[in-house]
Amino acid sequence: MGKYVVTPATHQTACGRFRASFAVQRAKGNGSYCRVFRFDKTFASREAARIFAVTQGWLQISMPQTAEC
Repeated sequence: MGKYVVTPATHQTACGRFRASFAVQRAKGNGSYCRVFRFDKTFASREAARIFAVTQGWLQISMPQTAEC
């Protein structure tokens, strides 16, 4: 299993609320990949959106991995 880096991010909406997203990066051997996850749910504060992104990132890398194509 490779090492993962999870990078949370927040984005302010036009109405002043915040959306969460995160990127998962992994380098393994000569290959690497990066996936970005964005969520429609909005939050009242930037910190709440960041906590949601961190939690979702942790869940993503904690799930058993299936064979990669």
